[in-house]
Order: sequence, then C-alpha cells, then structure tokens
Amino acid sequence: MTTAPAAAAPIAFLKGHGTENDFVIVPDPDNALALPAAAVVRLCDRRAGIGGDGLLHVVRSEAHPDARAMADRAEWFMDYRNADGSVAEMCGNGVRVFARYLQHAGLTDAGDLDIATRGGVKRVHLDKNGDITVSMGRAVLPGTDVTVSVGNRAWPARNVSMGNPHAVVFVEDLAHAGTLYDPPAFSPPAAYPDGVNVEFVVDRGPQHVAMRVHERGAAETRSCGTGACAVAVAAARRDGHDPAATGNPVTYTVDVLGGRLVITETPDGAIGMSGPAVIVAEGHIDPAWLGSLEFAVA
Repeated sequence: MTTAPAAAAPIAFLKGHGTENDFVIVPDPDNALALPAAAVVRLCDRRAGIGGDGLLHVVRSEAHPDARAMADRAEWFMDYRNADGSVAEMCGNGVRVFARYLQHAGLTDAGDLDIATRGGVKRVHLDKNGDITVSMGRAVLPGTDVTVSVGNRAWPARNVSMGNPHAVVFVEDLAHAGTLYDPPAFSPPAAYPDGVNVEFVVDRGPQHVAMRVHERGAAETRSCGTGACAVAVAAARRDGHDPAATGNPVTYTVDVLGGRLVITETPDGAIGMSGPAVIVAEGHIDPAWLGSLEFAVA
C-alpha cells in the first residue's frame, strides 16, 4: 500500500498598508522559507494573488545572512522585496507596517524599537496616538546633474539617496508625470545603475508639497516613505533651509495619493517620518495555489 505524501502546511500571511502603500507580510522568524522572485511576483499580483506594492519578509536578524551583523542592535530584520520580486534596500512605509505587525503579533509594545534593514538599522517609535515615527537616517545628496523626462517634457532632478536612490523633480502639475506605468527616462544612465525611484512634486503651501512617485520595481504607488523624505530634503534645499547650517529643524508636510506624511530634518541631519500604519487582514496561503512556485524550505 502506497501512502500519499502529506500536503504542505499553509503559510501564514497578513496584509497591511501605510498611507495606502500596501504589503503582503510573511512572518518567518527562523528564515525557514525560500522566497523565489517568481513567488513574490505571484503573491503581489493584484488580480491573481493577494496584491501589494511589495512583500515584507519578517525574519529574526540572527537567522538571515544579510542581517546577522546587525543582530546585536536589532532583533528583527525587514527582508523587503519589490512587487517584481527584486530585493530592495529600504522602504519607509514598509518599516512602519513592519513595526505595526510586530505590535499586532505581541512581539513589541508601544515605544521605541530598532529594525534591521538592508539600508541599516532604523529606530521606530510607536506613538500612543497610533502613528508611527521612523528615524530614516540621513540623506545623501550627490552632486550629480540628473535629468528626468516624460514624453516631450524634461526637467532637472535633485539626486537624493535615502539608502535607496531617488530623483526628485519639481513640476507645475502632477499630471505632467503621465501614467507612470513605465519608469521615467533619466540621464546620465550612470547616475542610477540599478534604477531609481522618481518623485514628481508640486507646492501646496509653505513647507507643504504633494507628490506622485514611480517606485523602482513597482510602478506608481500610492505612497513612498523614503521618497517623501527625499522630497522634503530636496524642497528644503530649494527653499533655502539647511538645518545643519542654521541649527534649526525643518518640517515639511508631504501629501501622497494615499494620505499624508510629516517629515522633519534635524540639525544633525537625522530625518524622522511620521504617519499611519494599518494591518487589514490575515490568513493563510495555500501552497497548492503557488504550484511550482511554492515556497521551499531554505
């Protein structure tokens, strides 16, 4: 008598968003699941999968080779994947949702928390009012001259790194960004050898801007946390504000399609981002649905 092989166990997942930048969350403390790019793409598919701008793989730092060196500073590692399956250094909205998941799962309380990312260790504060503030590190502003173009329009862009690359473009109308289905063209190509997140920005009032963004690996998204930080820094420099020079912090309100983020840069260069993060659902992935792309044991 032949015994049929046991069916693979369902895999837990959650769904969350930060200002409508949404993520599939896969808890995997021991890093026991392999995440092939094709499986990530399928999970993030909005029609045939769960749907999301990216995937948050929740792993203990000591269990992941990319985070082991940070384990003495941060227990948890955000192994972030773009919707196209590619690996990304950082995601500001993703960090807030990651922290909200840890709180939801009873793995942390309100207060301060350190989270390891490929962009370094990020300090997070879970406010009692429900918002989450992330210490995003310092912006780097390479002096490279960059041009971004959409159709027959072209603009100079501010090159800003937040641990991942950004090109910030100030425009008269957000409609000038076009559909953002495809990555906007940029030059010179050497400025962003691995691609770039492109933010289109208009003014709404004093120290208040609105943006649209094409995220590398995900097309247009409803929000981008690192992008909002890059926009605030670029707008501050355009407006003559440099906290390192004046000794005074500067705060910008950044409206995204999915809500509002508040960005503060302090005289030491540290950037804080505050905004909401919500867990909306949880359940199980059926390994049979993933078929040949199912999660394998690492």
